[in-house]
Amino acid sequence: MTLLKLEQICFSYPGQAPVLDGASFKLEPGQRLSIAGPNGSGKSTLFRIALGLQMPTSGRVIALGQDRRVEADFHDVRRQIGLVFQDPDDQLFCPTVAEDIAFGPLNLGRSKTEALAIVDQVLTDLNLMHLRDRITHKLSGGEKRLVTLATVLAMEPKALLLDEPTNALDTKNEARLLEILQNLPQAILLVSHAPAFRQALAPDTLELRDGRLIAS
Repeated sequence: MTLLKLEQICFSYPGQAPVLDGASFKLEPGQRLSIAGPNGSGKSTLFRIALGLQMPTSGRVIALGQDRRVEADFHDVRRQIGLVFQDPDDQLFCPTVAEDIAFGPLNLGRSKTEALAIVDQVLTDLNLMHLRDRITHKLSGGEKRLVTLATVLAMEPKALLLDEPTNALDTKNEARLLEILQNLPQAILLVSHAPAFRQALAPDTLELRDGRLIAS
């Protein structure tokens, strides 16, 4: 089953020229796909539309085999397709790292014991156990980025949408993030300005140009 399929997506902000003008793509299980394009070309908007955080002017979003048209249709999608935001501070809001990672599983109905077991498992898998009880807002930018990924992986998604994941990362943390992502089983849809990172993680690339996606 195709995880995510966007067909002829059009979108404009009020009073502005279209950002997206017939953009289409699909993401299959296990696939790694990059979207490239200049700033302001609509890449982040495309991600938000894919998860129902914005509604397109026209076009279809088919996620996990079903047509998704209204807000309620997307609740299930957001549980199974994880978005890692461009800015970690948009995603981390609990006092400690462990609480941030437990938030998703608790919301899905896991018990506190189960949620904490997931926290420890994810942090162990990512080699981040040393951050478990740290105060989130005191972490470095690189640490926040890795914890953000941990919060998404705790939901056990089928796919990851990564919006500029190397933003504000030094070389060491970028290499660490790349190693983690390369070893994950999930399908990945990547937006990144870093050609070397795209090439290493998701070399199949679509370019967003004039509101449409074309194979580059």
